[in-house]
Amino acid sequence: MLSTLLMAGGYAFASAVQPGPFFAYLVSESLTHGWRRTLPAAFAPLLSDGPIIIAVLFILTRLPPAMLTYLRLAGGLFLLTLSYGAFRSWRTLQPDAPTSAPARRQTVVRGALVNLLNPGPWLAWSLVLGPLLIQAWNTAPAYGVGMLAGFYGVLVFTLGAVIIVFGVARRLGPRLTKTFVGLSALSLLAFGIYQLVLGWQAL
Repeated sequence: MLSTLLMAGGYAFASAVQPGPFFAYLVSESLTHGWRRTLPAAFAPLLSDGPIIIAVLFILTRLPPAMLTYLRLAGGLFLLTLSYGAFRSWRTLQPDAPTSAPARRQTVVRGALVNLLNPGPWLAWSLVLGPLLIQAWNTAPAYGVGMLAGFYGVLVFTLGAVIIVFGVARRLGPRLTKTFVGLSALSLLAFGIYQLVLGWQAL
């Protein structure tokens, strides 16, 4: 159970600080409207991920057990790809570059739509989190619930921290974000290797 929680929490942290459409939405909103008005958007994944989880699990639970092993291997490769992308972002990120922000106020519902239309969560639940949740649930339903609680607890907390950092300290925020991106690259690399090792052992 501990390894499942560590992997879910580590992936949640890496996902929260990865540059992408949803991250850009949070940054622009916090810079434009302040962290107090933007903070509810940290809960947007709780709205958007429900349909994703249901759709993915509907398919995964109907696959033969052997396919979950191959999905674990694919998930490991997917995490390594994300690690490489995060490393490239860390190298090219300019902390002092100006950030443009839309003038129109957006809501947590729009944030959920941004996340729902982002391919990242779909890939994550298909290749990494879905098989992990099924494995935890098959061990004990409480483990599955704990895995979900750990993942979304870390995800919402980290997204909230990102919003506050950019809202309170405009100059400090991008520098801290670069550190977060570097840490996420290392986390994704470690979890990708771990995923590949588990998949290889299951073959």
